[in-house]
Amino acid sequence: MSADESADLTRSPESLATERSRAYQIFCTAIAYPEDDLREAIRAGTLSDALRTVLTVVDESLVEDVDWAALCDAGADEDDLAVEFSRLFDVGSSGPPCPLYGGLYAGARMKTMEEAVRFYNHFGLTLSDDPRELPDHLTTQLEFLHYLGFREAQALVGDDDPGPYQRAQRDFVARHPGRWVPKLRERVEDQAPAPYFGQLVALLDRFLASEMNRLSREVGAPDLSTRSSAGLQRPSV
Repeated sequence: MSADESADLTRSPESLATERSRAYQIFCTAIAYPEDDLREAIRAGTLSDALRTVLTVVDESLVEDVDWAALCDAGADEDDLAVEFSRLFDVGSSGPPCPLYGGLYAGARMKTMEEAVRFYNHFGLTLSDDPRELPDHLTTQLEFLHYLGFREAQALVGDDDPGPYQRAQRDFVARHPGRWVPKLRERVEDQAPAPYFGQLVALLDRFLASEMNRLSREVGAPDLSTRSSAGLQRPSV
């Protein structure tokens, strides 16, 4: 489906929730280590087209001032993106310059991870032992928001209350990726990144800000002062 065709989609609450869920899923795929399949999706424009289509549906302003060609730039050589991913996100004498772990931006990583786990457990989710699924990793957090959006859409289709999923999205974005992805964006920009990663992180930052604004309008602003007895913020769901 092209971006123009997406304008014909029915913008019912359930379809919009589905498309927002899909946006999180695409971002999650896009920021992963660029194996062969992802690299080919980037080079062919499949990933760029998918992002443009879904963002046009959820918030047309997000597709403005985007370098879509950069999101199709997999580099001249087959391993260019993989090398750049490692340089930005994986290696460094004192750690990578742009870590994908939110707790490393908060100054209290264990508390950050514990709070994220409480969100996941509240909705019956557990993490595997894979180190790439640590609770503060960006892909883990995007997958969780994808899941919440999916559950919101299900609730709307079944005439159930979507409020718990909407409030959970609001609180989780505010306390986790919405709080540290802007810092990730600054660090990436400081590294003169490959066009793909520079544009991808900038677009993700804009999407999270758009979602935070929308959710605050629809279900109220998050109360970031709410804390548990252990001194951690309690999810208001």
